[in-house]
Amino acid sequence: MNSAPGSVAAITADEWERAVASIEEAETVCLACHVCPDGDALGSMLAFAQALRTLGKPFTASFGDAFVVPRILRFLPGLDLLTHPDDYPSEPDVMVTFDAASRDRLGTLAANARKAREVIVLDHHSSNTRFGTTHLVDPAAAATAAVAEEFVSRVGVPLTHDIALDLYVGLVTDTGSFKYAATTPEVHALAGRLLATGIRPEAVAREVWDRAPFGYLPVLSAALGRARLEPEVAGGLGMVWTTVTRADRAGHELPYDLLESVIDVVRRTDEAEVAIVFKEDDEGAWQVSTRSKGRVDVGMACVALGGGGHPTAAGFTLHGEVEHAVERLRELLTQIEVASRS
Repeated sequence: MNSAPGSVAAITADEWERAVASIEEAETVCLACHVCPDGDALGSMLAFAQALRTLGKPFTASFGDAFVVPRILRFLPGLDLLTHPDDYPSEPDVMVTFDAASRDRLGTLAANARKAREVIVLDHHSSNTRFGTTHLVDPAAAATAAVAEEFVSRVGVPLTHDIALDLYVGLVTDTGSFKYAATTPEVHALAGRLLATGIRPEAVAREVWDRAPFGYLPVLSAALGRARLEPEVAGGLGMVWTTVTRADRAGHELPYDLLESVIDVVRRTDEAEVAIVFKEDDEGAWQVSTRSKGRVDVGMACVALGGGGHPTAAGFTLHGEVEHAVERLRELLTQIEVASRS
């Protein structure tokens, strides 16, 4: 294997052997992905859950905090394999985490991870804190789904249509439908292997990107109407930001999980290197999405604010005032941009 994005070359043979042995020897396996799961987190976990079912290995699969599958992911195979976090074993023997850069990203299941005998961490975030006992972490991989596909293969389960569909959703969402810089020949080769199982990419695209209730339009309009451009931020590279409140959504009965695509519209702004969207969830916390076009590391800024992610796509949770967070982001983004030039 090479070390190009989309591969899993950063993981040592010893780590792979230990991870596979742990699965083979475990009586039961507990799976968990990060809170508010995206396509990569949930898709990777469901793919491996189906692999365990094929092996006849007992397992539990869940995610912490609000146990709600995002509407755009409710077509994924294997959702029937999920267990409510209240029923998750308190002291797992072997626990496998997916797409979580830190233990805290597991939410309420972080306590279970602390008590687990063995924690296998599958991830591709450069900000991963290596909180487990075995680490299948490759920051060069385009998605955690690439690591999960290798893990499925190493435990001896062939790709089925349903396993491949879950992995494909993880790959296509984390590469921005193959638009981001992590899209390489290796990524397309993986996509080709997955599509060969009979996946219809146009059906996936419709579910993930091309549908929304009418109420999404006025909510998007409100968010764009209050967008602010600050061209002096990040050493003059510019920042654009906006908010989506609970009140915006309540007026149109729009679920929180349909807000993910707002950042994709805001980030188009030519005059801004960085785009930020503050989304108020049903509990009143702000889930913050950030994007960069490549010249500013938004991942570093989000780590400083208790979150994490990639240099070009990251996020954090805010319990406080938006204006205070915006001021802190102005400072961090400018510091990071200046540091990158020195």
